[in-house]
Amino acid sequence: MVNEKKTRSLFNERHDEFQIMNEIQRAKIVLKILNKTYPKITVPLKSRNIFTLLVSVLLSAQCTDVNVNNVTRNIYSRYYEPYHFVKLGRKKIEKLIKKIGIFRIKAKSIYNLSKLLIKKYNGKVPKTFEDLEKLPGVGHKTASVVMSQGFGYPAFPVDTHIHRLAQRWGLTNGKNVIQTEKDLKRLFPKKNWNKLHLQIIYYGREYCKARDCFGITCKICTTCYPKRKKPIKTKKA
Repeated sequence: MVNEKKTRSLFNERHDEFQIMNEIQRAKIVLKILNKTYPKITVPLKSRNIFTLLVSVLLSAQCTDVNVNNVTRNIYSRYYEPYHFVKLGRKKIEKLIKKIGIFRIKAKSIYNLSKLLIKKYNGKVPKTFEDLEKLPGVGHKTASVVMSQGFGYPAFPVDTHIHRLAQRWGLTNGKNVIQTEKDLKRLFPKKNWNKLHLQIIYYGREYCKARDCFGITCKICTTCYPKRKKPIKTKKA
């Protein structure tokens, strides 16, 4: 009985090690293909400074980057500091961003976070996750984007699209975005995080689309899983 337990334990350890090695191998494949496909990457959201980057990321929730850029193009030429938006007031902010989804909620967040930035941070965007996530309308993903794209701090923002792709590519078990972020940070070197999360977004839009690739046609999917024949089902975040 004791020997049987030892044998089972040894088998489980080897099985886990095998699984980890597979993850590492797939991560290397993903990184290689993405670096070759997108050797240089640009930030999709247009901004004038770190504050407008924060606003744009907040506006991008449930909205495309293209739509956000179209709306903010005319806004940021005139309004690009917290006191500008406080002076505008909620109603005028609503009018400026009314083409964006849930614009009333977002206008409230922009107005309130602008007031808080002036009151507590002298009009500057704070440089820590903790302080950013205390701002109205700012969650962990938004804070991660600002930290990585605004301040250059190593971060790995994970949205529903990255969550879906990480599942398809066998890099996470797909429980939630929090677990996916932990898994991706474990598998990829910290020096790659800021560029990699953008590369994944671009690749998903161009090659591994939700209703096109299905996990069986793009280069990453076919290289990581050459024997996969049926469309892969992913769990929602």
